[in-house]
Amino acid sequence: MGTSNQPHIVWHEASVSKEERQKRNRLKSCVVWFTGLSGSGKSTLANALDRKLFEEGIHSYVLDGDNIRHGLNAGLGFSEEDRKENIRRIGEVAKLFVDAGVVTSTAFISPFREDRDKVRGILDDGEFIEVYVRCPLETCEKRDPKGLYKKARSGAIPEFTGISSPYEEPVNPELIIDTDQLTVEEAIEKIYAYLHAQESGK
Repeated sequence: MGTSNQPHIVWHEASVSKEERQKRNRLKSCVVWFTGLSGSGKSTLANALDRKLFEEGIHSYVLDGDNIRHGLNAGLGFSEEDRKENIRRIGEVAKLFVDAGVVTSTAFISPFREDRDKVRGILDDGEFIEVYVRCPLETCEKRDPKGLYKKARSGAIPEFTGISSPYEEPVNPELIIDTDQLTVEEAIEKIYAYLHAQESGK
């Protein structure tokens, strides 16, 4: 149930439950939260997982960091305060998708543990699957698919995670994917197997 600081706003229960939606989808809805440095492969993995789930007939969706900043969070910058608000909003949107029975992949650097833990806290047990997309900074910087590291090194991008702003590694993530060692296919099989193991063990 949601909460609001406005006393006249009352949560309205849905006529179709999350459990009913999950049963139809054949897989428990959850948030697969991909976190890691820029260039580590978060978006690549999130979209590859989405494709596999789609081909299996499972309702899924990807919330991608750059895409969200074109719309929902267009007014936010990259200060620590704005980054926290960015993740807070994404957490709330992801929760709505989970309530709709959708397996939701999110691809955000989300550099601060506290912010990721807050998202975990608004979801039910087992619904937040933290996937640490681990990759050495040197490898991410060599990949630099968007040219951001080059700009950060030149000072054109202040507060850039891994260079001038910290990244706090997950302490106990559900999964660690080393993208400098695994292929995309191998990584997706590992994540897919985890999701189905969770389903059979619920």
